[in-house]
Amino acid sequence: QVQLVESGGGLVQPGGSLRLSCAASGIIFSRYAMGWYRQAPGKERELVAIIISGGSAYYADSVEGRFTISRDNAKNTVYLQMRSLKAEDTAVYYCNSARAAFSWGQGTQVTVSS
Repeated sequence: QVQLVESGGGLVQPGGSLRLSCAASGIIFSRYAMGWYRQAPGKERELVAIIISGGSAYYADSVEGRFTISRDNAKNTVYLQMRSLKAEDTAVYYCNSARAAFSWGQGTQVTVSS
């Protein structure tokens, strides 16, 4: 059974940083392109960043230059380093495969507010 467990969210002031982690189990992690998604209140879930198994990464325009996705295949974990956070980054953040093939985890809340 696939399990995705996100962590690392919290309350941060505008301009601050956070690092999210997502631990995956039940899959051969290294075979999958992984992604971070987010869902803000009243909005659809959106894809924020993708990292393929070899390490190449792709970002939504809204986070390009501020967020960095990375992965550690030995730990079955994908990370999202977020810098220069803005109020509009406030959302619940989830990880999943790049095609959202697995059941969603509980997500981790990121709130950017002064």
